[in-house]
Amino acid sequence: MKDFFRHLFIPRESNNHRSKILHHNVIVLLILFLFLGQFLMTSLKQDFSQILGVSTNITTQELLLMTNQKRQQLGLNPLILNEKLSEAASLKAVDMFAKNYWAHNAPDGTTPWVFIKKENYDYLYAGENLARGFTTSNDVVDGWMGSAKHRENVLSKNYQDIGFAVVNGKLLGEDTTLVVEMFGSEKSPSNQAVSRVSNSTTTSPILIERPKTTTENQVLSLFAGVKNFPSIDSVSLSSNLSIFIILLFIVVLILDMIIIERKKIARLVGHNLDHVLFLGFTFTLIVLLIRGLTL
Repeated sequence: MKDFFRHLFIPRESNNHRSKILHHNVIVLLILFLFLGQFLMTSLKQDFSQILGVSTNITTQELLLMTNQKRQQLGLNPLILNEKLSEAASLKAVDMFAKNYWAHNAPDGTTPWVFIKKENYDYLYAGENLARGFTTSNDVVDGWMGSAKHRENVLSKNYQDIGFAVVNGKLLGEDTTLVVEMFGSEKSPSNQAVSRVSNSTTTSPILIERPKTTTENQVLSLFAGVKNFPSIDSVSLSSNLSIFIILLFIVVLILDMIIIERKKIARLVGHNLDHVLFLGFTFTLIVLLIRGLTL
């Protein structure tokens, strides 16, 4: 067993003075193995989502709180959770899943403002942020704040109201979580169920302006979201495995160079090709691990 590991990780005569794990055929096999593993994991997620899947915890309550915290840090007024905008956001999410598109405008030309008008929200100003593939509310808000156009919407002084929809489904052939954020300022605000976050750092919003015709279920529906906690989080598993492999390659490369230098072993082929393959391998892993997208 010791000879096997020495052959695998340490340059010696048995491996032609190059760690076996750094041989081109081993690297290629490892890359193919990872691609196959990713494919099998995707299949298992569909059939055994409660055991192996993506751990997701996104709620409109947290999105509202975090959005208003970003605004209040700059002295801006908090936005009010508006039922009409939340319903419009839900319609937009359903439309994207139904027509299988990822864009502000649908393939048939339908704009976000169509969904807002369907809910009789007579807007003076309106805006939309989209996100998909994120797993936590904090990641969603950070994703928006990291983009100039999305950040502009979040911090705009033109908006007074906000609505959210967080929906699971299959988009462009991939199971994902869509987050739709609608902003607006109404020309003639109507009396309806809304929510406002207080100036303190409370963890839950305070309900205000709740008319008698609004049921408890309608109010609670404004704070819906997506929560899924499988036994094994496939994203963490893939990420941890990839980090381990990358670190292993780095250690072996360094060890290989040190031993060759100390023993003054002359090799016809240097490390250049190994380095190129390693960087390409690392880049491939990073691309595979990219999940969250904003629009």
